[in-house]
Amino acid sequence: MITSPTTATAAAMPAARVKYRVVSIDILRGAVMIIMALDHVRDYFHLSPVDPTDMSATTPLLFFTRWITHFCAPTFVFLSGVSAYLSGQRKSKAEASLFLIKRGAWLVLLELTLITLGWTFDPLYHLFILQVIWAIGWSMIILGAVLAISPKLVPVLGLLLVLGHNITDYTQPAGNAWTILMTSPPSFIGFAKDRGAFDLYAILPWTGIMMLGYSIGTWFSQAYTPERRRKTLLIAGFAVTGVFIILRLINHYGDRAPWSVQPRGGVITFLSFLNVTKYPPSLMYTCMTLGPALLLLAVIEKAKGAFSNILQVYGRVPFFYYILHLYLIHLCCAILFFATGHTFKDAVDPVGVPFLFHRHDVGFGLAGVYAVWLFVVTLLYFPCKWYDAYKRVHHQWWLSYV
Repeated sequence: MITSPTTATAAAMPAARVKYRVVSIDILRGAVMIIMALDHVRDYFHLSPVDPTDMSATTPLLFFTRWITHFCAPTFVFLSGVSAYLSGQRKSKAEASLFLIKRGAWLVLLELTLITLGWTFDPLYHLFILQVIWAIGWSMIILGAVLAISPKLVPVLGLLLVLGHNITDYTQPAGNAWTILMTSPPSFIGFAKDRGAFDLYAILPWTGIMMLGYSIGTWFSQAYTPERRRKTLLIAGFAVTGVFIILRLINHYGDRAPWSVQPRGGVITFLSFLNVTKYPPSLMYTCMTLGPALLLLAVIEKAKGAFSNILQVYGRVPFFYYILHLYLIHLCCAILFFATGHTFKDAVDPVGVPFLFHRHDVGFGLAGVYAVWLFVVTLLYFPCKWYDAYKRVHHQWWLSYV
């Protein structure tokens, strides 16, 4: 649903500042931001040696706790592409291109500074963390450059990257540059003594997802009626979900980790079927997550009520929320660290955990993880609500970058 400012508000604002928002995008983005925090809380607080995706040892609840967060990054990147299209409608082609390049460069800089510090609490930056904001930043830079050449190239390149990048499953990495751009599983890239980068997000597969989001941006423009948009989203959502099911049943191309019948029974076999590859995002992973996301966008087109309003608060200030949630989670981890009797000399974990004040032997079971998650999300609602209100009445240029 697209809403506009009230008549009184609109009358008090210059015409250029009257903005239309797609409420369904804000709701879905808010939901994925909340779910994302669950995975990060689990990273810092879960006291378990079991990998959630290890079919020989995982439990359904542990697997689900990890699996549900798979929907966050691709949905957020995809919606970033949609938002880039919508914001670009108020700009010339050159202005839209330049804005994306500048905003992307700003995000890359923040990933290497403020966000890495939030992950590690290491002011000496022995390790840089290259994750979703890194990938989004570079994707915006590439998208902006492609737009400067020709907007018609965007859907073509998006489809080529998303559908074709799994060809690299049959090749050997050709150095750090290729790893960073296309094939990176979680990998350490050293560049000096005791210094390096932990690379999780290969840039180009995520760029493809953003380009696909940009390519369907017109569905959310005022030229599309809500009913037409809903029908289009339903068709696309079922089609993309169907592609995932078919490819997964074929079990050959589209993911480097085929599923298999598990000796622990049918439930674990089903989990194996869902256990697709995120690093880098495989074609099956992308279809598994974006298909339901498109269906949800159709379903929540007319969503109303208190819960929808709460989700919109998070969804309207996603980057602000992202920064705050990292620091709050890590701060809570540090408080637990000191509360359990540890001191600064124990700040570096002996088994090599790269985050200071985070030890592998300090934490909670899954119930504790969910409790911390609810605490973090609830507490962050209040600064997010304040910042959302601030953005509604202020229009400084820098607000477009935060």
